Amino acid sequence: MAQAAKVLQLFKTLHRTRQQVFKNDVRALEAARIKINEEFKNNKSETSPKKIEELMKIGSDVELLLRTSVIQGIHTDQNTLKLVPRKDLLVENVPYCDAPTQKQ
Repeated sequence: MAQAAKVLQLFKTLHRTRQQVFKNDVRALEAARIKINEEFKNNKSETSPKKIEELMKIGSDVELLLRTSVIQGIHTDQNTLKLVPRKDLLVENVPYCDAPTQKQ
């Protein structure tokens, strides 16, 4: 795939992820939209393939971080925050073991 097509694909993926992660949060959706567009616009004239690859790696890392680590919180009252995890974040947890394992 041509590098320009890969950049466009990353741009679209970041916006789709933004819509999923910040669903129902108008302010966060708009802030993320502005930031994504601003970063791509600021680096629009970059011609170095090495620098473009580096920027794409950063963009991919940001997309992964958003998709796997961000959980929405809703203020229910002044001192309470209700977490709203997405279904793709809910994974089976490995049982925690209080007792350390003995080394032989």
